[in-house]
Formats: sequence, C-alpha cells, structure tokens
Amino acid sequence: MPITIADVAARAGVSKTTVSRVLNGKGEVHLRTADRVRAVISDLGYVPSARAVGLARGRTRVVGMLVPALTWPWMGEVLQGAADVVEAAGYGMLLFTCTHGDESMRRFASQVSAKSFDGLLVVEPEGTLDYITELHRRGLPVILIDDRGHQPGFPSVRTTNEAGARAAATHLLALGRRRPLVVTGLRRFGCTRERLAGFAGAYSEAGLQIEPDRVVEGDFTFECGRAAVRRLLADGVPFDAVFAHNDLSAAGALQALRDAGRRVPQDVAVVGFDDLPLAGHTHPPLSSVRQPLREMGTAAARLLIAHLAGTPLPEGPTVIPTGFTARDSTSADESTSDPTEQDSTGVREPTGARVT
Repeated sequence: MPITIADVAARAGVSKTTVSRVLNGKGEVHLRTADRVRAVISDLGYVPSARAVGLARGRTRVVGMLVPALTWPWMGEVLQGAADVVEAAGYGMLLFTCTHGDESMRRFASQVSAKSFDGLLVVEPEGTLDYITELHRRGLPVILIDDRGHQPGFPSVRTTNEAGARAAATHLLALGRRRPLVVTGLRRFGCTRERLAGFAGAYSEAGLQIEPDRVVEGDFTFECGRAAVRRLLADGVPFDAVFAHNDLSAAGALQALRDAGRRVPQDVAVVGFDDLPLAGHTHPPLSSVRQPLREMGTAAARLLIAHLAGTPLPEGPTVIPTGFTARDSTSADESTSDPTEQDSTGVREPTGARVT
C-alpha cells in the first residue's frame, strides 16, 4: 500500500496539517517538530503528490495543452516548440486531444475544474472556441496557437497566411505560370480564406483572374490533392501550376501528375504550404510556403510562462511571418539551400514572407 500523509502524521505524532506545513514551507512549525517529520518522511519513503503540493502552494507548475488530434501533419512541430520552453522553465505539460469528441471535452473539463494546470495552450478543436473564451474570462490564462481567422478576445499566436500565399503566387508568376489550379483547405477555416485571398489577389494585380473551375475545395489530405488534379485532367481544364493549401495535398497532386505522365515542373509547377520535412522528400522536392510552426509553439509557451511569472499578457495577436522555400517542383534553377533572405517576392517582414 502506498504511504500517505496520514501515515507520516501518525508516526511523527503530529497532525496532517503540520506535515503539510513542513512539506510546503508554510506556517510556523517548531524546528524539532519539523526535523522529526522530515526524519519520518525519509524512513517511510513517503513521496508527496506533486499536484497536491502544487495546489497547496497555489500553483501546480503544470501547463495544459489542448489540441484537436496528434495526427495533423504539423502538430508535432508545434508541440515540440511549446514543450522545449515549458520544460526549460521547470514546468510539466498535460496534453489533451479531442479525438473522442464530447467525451474528450468532458475529461478535459474535469481537469479544468480540478485546477490541474496553471495555464492553457490551445490549438482550437473545432467548436470549442466559446468554451475556451469563457475559461479565459473566468481567469485561466489561455494562449491560442493558429487562430484560424477567428480573432478571439484573448492572446494568440498566428502567422501571415495571406502574405505567404501571395509569395507563392509571385513565385509562380515570375516563372510564367498563368493558369494555376488551387486546391484549398476547408472553406470554413480562416486560414483557407486568407490563403485564397492572398494568392488570388497577386494574380489579380498581374491582370489575371483565377477561374472558378480551377479552385477546388479540399480537406488538407493527400487524397484531396490527387483527386483535384485527376478531375481537372479528366475534364480537360488546362492548368500549368498547382497551389495546394498544405504539403500533404500538394504531395497528392504530385502523385496524380506523375500517374498522368505530366512532368513537374516542366508541364506543371507545384507549390505547397507548411514546408514540413515531407516537402524535401517528395519526387521532385516540393516548393512550399514555410509556416513557422515550431516558432509558433515556442512563442505561445513563452508568453504563457512569462505571464505565470508576472508579465501581463499582450492585448493583440503575436504574428510570426511565413517564409518561402523554392525547390525542384517549381524550377530546379530557382531552388537554393542558401538561407540568405531574398526580396524577389516583393514582400518584406514583418507583414510578408521570406524566401530561403
């Protein structure tokens, strides 16, 4: 049977409150009594619950993190960025996913009620924004990562989706690609609307309109990219480029083009979004808008840890700019491993994207 605080109190001949005071350094305890309690703790091998000690001190030194699922292609980068900061600050992390819908949220809510963590990092599970906003209103420090255009009434860390898509369009226009196919994400997401607006806006400024039959709504999966390319090829809709709203759907587009005997980039140039490690391992390697995923996790965790140490939370969003990495899927001549920033996109930080 595990040793409890009651066992320590009985052996030392003191109350549980006295043992708690010795453990937490709160309240006055006679020196000899404190020494006796510590000796009993050592003899019995009692290990106090970190959560119980934290609650007694008013802090758990634990950060909660709520995400939709761990299967999202870029989630690992965000988590690692946050975890690096949290661990370096001497905090623990409780990770919650919403893979079981309402049941997952009930379990999460029970941990909120138990005050199991001091603050919360969130990649918003769909349909939970009102609840998270209410938690913040009640006093739980919350930082939202990737606000998806919802502009919540509490701090967030986001990136320049519109400027990143504009950089992709500028790159394709410079290569003479005038008829792009756009494979979007889900239209209800703010990032999808921003990326479409940025890309279409750059083409419009160049005097070119993207026809509705060359904009296909996807769901950020490999299959949606492959299906969009197959459909346009079957329908005879001409296109000389593909801009996919994430790398996974861009990889699907590459597969469909290869299956159809279309050469990349000679016949069709392809650009993705996120610049995940996957982008460097497709055939050919994928040009992609670099979303600063790890940096977003890092920035959000730093804001939260600083707030728990007494720094006020920022009123507005923290914006980390996108970048652009050119690889062989658009033009082998354009690819470079030189990380030196260039200005060929015509977009500059902090409102724009970097070319690496």
